[in-house]
Amino acid sequence: MIRSMTGFASVSRELEGSSVHVTIKSVNHRFLDLSLRVPQALSSLEPRLRSVIQQRIARGRVEVQVAAEVATPPEREVVIDESLIEQIAAALDGLRQRGVVAGALTVSDLLRLPQALEVRTRTAEPGVGVPVALAGLVELALEDAVDALVGMRETEGRHLAADLATRIDRLATMVETLQTEAAQGQQQLEARLRERIAGLAPDVQGDPAAVAQEIVRFVARSDIDEEVVRLRSHIEHWRGLVAAPEPCGRKLDFLVQEMNREINTIGSKMEGTRGTEVVIEAKAELERIKEQVQNVE
Repeated sequence: MIRSMTGFASVSRELEGSSVHVTIKSVNHRFLDLSLRVPQALSSLEPRLRSVIQQRIARGRVEVQVAAEVATPPEREVVIDESLIEQIAAALDGLRQRGVVAGALTVSDLLRLPQALEVRTRTAEPGVGVPVALAGLVELALEDAVDALVGMRETEGRHLAADLATRIDRLATMVETLQTEAAQGQQQLEARLRERIAGLAPDVQGDPAAVAQEIVRFVARSDIDEEVVRLRSHIEHWRGLVAAPEPCGRKLDFLVQEMNREINTIGSKMEGTRGTEVVIEAKAELERIKEQVQNVE
């Protein structure tokens, strides 16, 4: 199956006053290169979020950013400086024994003492204690964003598939043309060689059968049947890959290299102007195919 590696998606989800916003974009890359940015308080969710992405995307540079706003009222805690209170109580007790002050230290007195009693907003440790509802909301938003990104990549992939199918069909036609041109080129080469040898016949000594065998052997060097068979096999393999559901970009890239190698070999053997022209056209078509394959997952 052909899917593009480029795409973008942005998703926001809300639940009970809390909100999560996820943006995700992807571009070409040889492998899966994942960059995930989440708030520090949600860092414990990162392994699970990475797993969600890796299950759906096989290739490309993927950048994900997660933002969250939590409406839950902050937890508070009372902090009592026991050491300070003990010191103050001891000091007051000494004053009371000397008759400087009367009465014991009361809660009301304690509340008026600076730094002895403090009410603070509790700050959770980063990535610890993420509420289940918030964790579920983050994962839901990410899954929706990945769905949207994959949908965009598949839409673009259909356009790529149509273009590549046309180019592969064109290349297949060129391969058949090359085989025809090569056969004609061999016949023309053999005719030229026989004509030249016939012109030199009065001066040439040797077995005519041996001369004929050498001509056949020389002409056989321009045979491209093996290259044509391999090219046909590569083209069939290509069509099978793009029809299968699995990502195939790296395999298509390998096939382009193999087909280019076969075309170069054919070019070195080709006789005749028309055959050489078709080789050039085939190499140009393969170059355009290679450019398109760079964006296939």
